[in-house]
Amino acid sequence: MAAVKKTTEAKKEYTFAVGRRREAVARVRLYEFVKDGLTWEDLPIKKGDILVNKKAISEYFGGEVNRFRYTEPLRVANAQNKYTITISVAGGGPSGQLDAVVAGISNALAKADAENFRPILKEKGFLTRDARIRERRMVGTGGKSRRKKQSPKR
Repeated sequence: MAAVKKTTEAKKEYTFAVGRRREAVARVRLYEFVKDGLTWEDLPIKKGDILVNKKAISEYFGGEVNRFRYTEPLRVANAQNKYTITISVAGGGPSGQLDAVVAGISNALAKADAENFRPILKEKGFLTRDARIRERRMVGTGGKSRRKKQSPKR
């Protein structure tokens, strides 16, 4: 019995990148070409869509200020409506998740077309990771990192 080797050439359909901020992690898929009938777990996707956790991004991150923040990397790179983006974000709160999404979109754009997008995004500061994290609880404090124990009043 001879082993049959199957050689199938898998074409890369998307560019994958990760964005992190505090406890939040955003896994971003950037589709340049959208096939007809492409779905994300029974959710139809068309060119220019940005989906976060199976919802439209405007539904997930409401408000005008948030919309400005998550579209800014696309605006700076002049890539609006060129890509379809699906994002899976977990952990943290709304603000940390939004920052993780922005970092993930920026990283994906830089990977997709490094020679054109990377210098622009780097100059604007989108590719720099914000390393600020929650300070750990210290021993001998009253439960929080910088809180002092209450002194007796007698």
